[in-house]
Amino acid sequence: MKKKSIQLMLILSMGSMMFAQDNLINSLKNNHSENANFKFTIIKEVGNTSIKNQGSSGTCWSYSGNSFLESEKIKKDKKPLDLAEIFTARNSYYDKAKLYVLNSGAINWGDGGELHDVINMYKKYGALPQEAYTGLKPGQLKNDFSGMQAKLKPALDSLVAASQKHPLSDNWLSVVDDILDSYLGKVPANFSYEGKQYTPKTFANEVVGINPEDYVEISSYKDYPYYQKFVVPIPDNWSHDSDWNVPMADLTRIIDYALDKGYSVGWATDVSEPYFSYKNGVAYVPDVDLDHITPEMRKDFFTGPKPDKQITEEMRQRALNNLSTTDDHGMQIVGLAKDQTGKEYYVVKNSWGVTNDFDGYLYVSRPYVQYKSTAILVNKKGIPKDVLKKLKPSKEIGL
Repeated sequence: MKKKSIQLMLILSMGSMMFAQDNLINSLKNNHSENANFKFTIIKEVGNTSIKNQGSSGTCWSYSGNSFLESEKIKKDKKPLDLAEIFTARNSYYDKAKLYVLNSGAINWGDGGELHDVINMYKKYGALPQEAYTGLKPGQLKNDFSGMQAKLKPALDSLVAASQKHPLSDNWLSVVDDILDSYLGKVPANFSYEGKQYTPKTFANEVVGINPEDYVEISSYKDYPYYQKFVVPIPDNWSHDSDWNVPMADLTRIIDYALDKGYSVGWATDVSEPYFSYKNGVAYVPDVDLDHITPEMRKDFFTGPKPDKQITEEMRQRALNNLSTTDDHGMQIVGLAKDQTGKEYYVVKNSWGVTNDFDGYLYVSRPYVQYKSTAILVNKKGIPKDVLKKLKPSKEIGL
């Protein structure tokens, strides 16, 4: 059996790979803080907005993706805004529901998604400010999608079953809209923002003002040709979008280059390892036998800085292929820091509230990112020029 938390094992046994599910989130939030002796100095930080809390919803992909867009807005004109993550999620669930029925239930269903879903939904539906669409009912403080999903999945399965007997009605998607409306509220066709009227599309064009064609999603799978696109084989890639494939070393080289140029990076990764501690706000790869981690080893992981294991492409691909690396969570890389020994870490913004030792942020070592990332999202201007030139066909990203 894989060295996963009991909560994640239960998720897998049910055939679900939802992105950042509640039981995994709660397990990681509650893991013990050793009051670790870590002292960090920020080397570089790019513009980013306040820490949010996704509540009881597996929408980290939307929170991290929209936080990434908020940083892009800051980079563009230094005017921060708060985008409505649940508007993105709602649109994604609508599109996913359509594909689920059209494919007779043969795609993954759940709260989960990928960073490219945020870009796709922005391009197709536009954007809303948080004040115009929270997805919360009166008196509700945090999102909780359990009731909504308990209604959506049976409704979709009923539609799939009905389609085997007779053609569905022309407006069968209204069933999906009705459920989404009842739990998240109707999407406003028009709304006021800073004294002016907008639609979601005009708000995206006139206020957010970023070009969805500027963004590139990148992964690293040794099993596929490098510098070409491939469909990343993870269950939450329900739309079967393709990522550009680069060598493992290029993943962190791209991140370093992007940060140096003032761009943040969307980060999809595995957070279920015992050497990832949300509570302590630190993740690294200890230089031990990772297949035989003992309770005694765990006790020492976060008592202070430790050396990282050197990661190879073979190690990374083995972990992807044996499913010890799983697609658990989405966050945003917003800076670079060093600890008191001089070791460098990425500064990572999370969406679980200000509830850990670093007020919702984490410090993640470069080897951890190389080993456990499933994808990154970056502005094409944040990619080294020599890497851009290798991507085929490069005209797809404006070269």
